[in-house]
Amino acid sequence: MKIIELKETITASNDRDAEVLRNRLADSKCLLINLMASPGAGKTTLLERTIKDLNGRYRIGIIEADIDSDVDARRLSLLGVKAVQAHTDGMCHMDAGMTKTALEELGFDDLDLIFLENVGNLICPAEFDTGAGRNVMILSVPEGDDKPLKYPLMFTKSDVLLITKIDTKSVFDFDFDKCRERAKKLNPDITIFEVSAKTGEGMEAWLEWLTGQTDQWI
Repeated sequence: MKIIELKETITASNDRDAEVLRNRLADSKCLLINLMASPGAGKTTLLERTIKDLNGRYRIGIIEADIDSDVDARRLSLLGVKAVQAHTDGMCHMDAGMTKTALEELGFDDLDLIFLENVGNLICPAEFDTGAGRNVMILSVPEGDDKPLKYPLMFTKSDVLLITKIDTKSVFDFDFDKCRERAKKLNPDITIFEVSAKTGEGMEAWLEWLTGQTDQWI
């Protein structure tokens, strides 16, 4: 009897599609940011604050990926950015093919920066390359500092870790030093920012990184 590892075949095919999409975006001078986090971590709130703080510096697009609803896409479109809602029909992640379909619906030739708000999940989104130029993950203070131990692949795959909701640190037992140490052990190259979208604390450093990456890309 022969055993066929289908997951390896699927991911290899996706990786090829992702690289083609990444090159296509690079040719169009458009940076795609894949934003990943667990449900309720504050992805949409962070995007909302980020878009407002960028203050029209870039032509921005948003892909909101959810199993259902269009609440977040409608919310962000009120800020004057192009937005599309991608329903994954029960899938817990976006892959390169799904991202390509959403990008073609959104249109990106006239955009500088696109955020893909991936499905809320710390497992599946880390397993599939979307074709993004950069991967950013969010870990909120209420979730706890032990997440690098529980979901190591997400930290390994991310270029940036945003520790959010730091305005709640007086309420929750979150060890920032331990979290940083654990994340850096998994990924020595990961860049870490501590931010609060509510108060604006730490946002300047995040925006400086984001504008530097975007300016370099475009």
